[in-house]
Amino acid sequence: MNVEPNSYSVPALKWFKSSYSAGDGGECVEVAAADGAVLVRDSKNVGLPHIAVGPAGWACFVQFTAAR
Repeated sequence: MNVEPNSYSVPALKWFKSSYSAGDGGECVEVAAADGAVLVRDSKNVGLPHIAVGPAGWACFVQFTAAR
């Protein structure tokens, strides 16, 4: 996992808000697919750095959360 400056914030990326995000100002995340990584950022402050997760790490995370 890498924490990088928001260098991927270009119009070509399509960010998706988590389906668990509520409109009440709680903890919200967005994800976008980039070449070789899934990017994750705070939807309340998109100018902050994001994390980049490799495809294998993302698949493991999704599998883990789906089991919950």
